[in-house]
Amino acid sequence: MMRVYYNGRFMPKSAVCISPDDRGFLFADGVYEVIRSYGGRLFMPDAHFRRLRCSLDALAIAAPDLTRLEEIARQLIADNHLEQADASIYIQITRGAAPRQHTFPDTGVRPTIYVSARSAPCPREKWERGVAVLTVPDLRWMRCDIKSLALLPNVLAGEKARAAGCEEAVFLRDGYVTEGSHTSFAAFIHGRLTTHPANHLILPSVTREIVLDLCRKVAIPVKETPISESDLEDSDEILLMGTTTEIMPVVRVDDRPVSDGRPGPLTRKLQEAYRNLKMRCHTA
Repeated sequence: MMRVYYNGRFMPKSAVCISPDDRGFLFADGVYEVIRSYGGRLFMPDAHFRRLRCSLDALAIAAPDLTRLEEIARQLIADNHLEQADASIYIQITRGAAPRQHTFPDTGVRPTIYVSARSAPCPREKWERGVAVLTVPDLRWMRCDIKSLALLPNVLAGEKARAAGCEEAVFLRDGYVTEGSHTSFAAFIHGRLTTHPANHLILPSVTREIVLDLCRKVAIPVKETPISESDLEDSDEILLMGTTTEIMPVVRVDDRPVSDGRPGPLTRKLQEAYRNLKMRCHTA
């Protein structure tokens, strides 16, 4: 029986009752965050909570005590017997329940807070062999830097990719790659890791920032600039990045193989550096 946290209480997931007036339910008026846990230890929690606070601030939702949220996450890891597992923590915060109106409710409405923890095994086989992706038009709004609950375009894109037998959908906006439906995106072009600059068109991915830092440490040059659709055909290697995805080699885009159709050496180098970082954080 999964135990979760909901509005101040730990309880069985089956006991959670969400108000039909909750603005997250009515308007997707809320944000979320996902944090990895390895062997019972949260991975890079400070970076994730900083991003959560930024998303809350962007929507003018009163931020809860993030220190308390970290304590809740650790308690749920224990309550759900995940101390030895690869797991993920899901945090969702909405503006709260109030009579339905488009404008913000009057002051005094408390945010709705939900936190859960579940087993999330690492996709090691996919890391080893690589995956295929499908390019789709980026039809999302212009504030992709907010980790909003409003994910319907992402859901539709992801379903289109799944139907095509692909792991992920990769968004194209005005002829340039932005990111994946639930991942960040990068390509090695002439030996340089290239990725879209961090602005309002992409989510400020924690894993992306880790990878950029790892590139500096292992002497891989980086260029933060939009990747054109035509550049995809000339890419030596392509990778996806994400909290649960980590560093995923891409070996096929649409109907075309990437290079020789196998994960490349620079992606492998980053995977090793990421693995070593996880081990250091686990033993610290």
